[in-house]
Amino acid sequence: MIRLAQPDVAPADLAAVTEVLRTGLLVQGARVAAFEHEVARVAGTEHAVAVSSGSAALQLSFRALGLQPGDEVALPACGWPAAANAVIAAGAEPVFVDVDPVFWSLDPGALAEVMRERPRLRAVVSADPFGGMADLAALTRAAGGLPLIDDAGSSFGAILDTRPAGSWGTLGCLSFHQRMIVTTGEGGALATADAAIARRCRMLRNHGMEPMARAPDFVEPGFNLRLTEMQAALGLSQIARLPGIVAKRREIAGWYAIELGGQGLELPAEREPGAQVYQSYVVLLPSAMASARGSVMARLREVGVETGVPAYHLPLTRHLRPRGRWARGQFPVTDSVIDRAIALPMHTGLRRSEVQEVCGGLRQALAELPPGTRHP
Repeated sequence: MIRLAQPDVAPADLAAVTEVLRTGLLVQGARVAAFEHEVARVAGTEHAVAVSSGSAALQLSFRALGLQPGDEVALPACGWPAAANAVIAAGAEPVFVDVDPVFWSLDPGALAEVMRERPRLRAVVSADPFGGMADLAALTRAAGGLPLIDDAGSSFGAILDTRPAGSWGTLGCLSFHQRMIVTTGEGGALATADAAIARRCRMLRNHGMEPMARAPDFVEPGFNLRLTEMQAALGLSQIARLPGIVAKRREIAGWYAIELGGQGLELPAEREPGAQVYQSYVVLLPSAMASARGSVMARLREVGVETGVPAYHLPLTRHLRPRGRWARGQFPVTDSVIDRAIALPMHTGLRRSEVQEVCGGLRQALAELPPGTRHP
């Protein structure tokens, strides 16, 4: 089976983790501090706060911003539910906004319209889908001074207009899940230029303990959302190899583009070369084939290719739909993208022959569809 995703774990990574285990010092030590320094360097921010997951980073972001019951937060309709869940956990309400049809990220025009209609909006979440950075300059303007959460979970290492992923917002949220560009297994971080926000997030991740106190002092209710020393050691080793990891993913994306050209598929787009790191490789079927996506994915599995559904129509999920009485038709681009998207294998272990095998299987699966669904 050609795997959909596979972490890039090198001998140096294994050695780094083993070294920590031998010390017996496993939690919140020197390696976590060093990892935070490196994350801040790559993200282009003054501060980084390592936490247990990308979802934890989102949760602490909203706590640090002081969201109150009745507040609203704008976020993309197309994606993963972590940000919406974090908004609800903070006592606020998610307000979904459609995405743009080319890059599948939060649409600045749609956001501007929602801003006019929703006076209780207190923050905006922008996500970088599948490793490609959103139009963050336009989204910053559309946000009109509201805090922008730069959810760069999948785009660590990307750069848009000389600014790294994670540096554009009041807070950047990063993920180091096993499917991300850099992995610590699970793990995440908040990146920010605001020292007060960084300090509060350090308190919240560690049971509310004041990080600057000479003796332990708990100053507010907090959580245990710490990163371990083993995870930090793995992350440091991975960041040392980050340029090579990104270069390999871009090379594989180039192979896909060659193999899949002329098939009527919509391939991933790049705002500029450095702004896409290909955390996933997602293609869209022609509209006429939307109903056959399940059949295409099943056929690929039969020939030994693992694929995936890369994102979800968040307003239509069971627990989110009733909160806003959301319905199909309110988010036309998301309606279309969600029905047609397929994630193809993308990881640094892929060989060109395997990419050719994946693409050959996809071409064959499309050719086997009933005549009425073969063409856009």
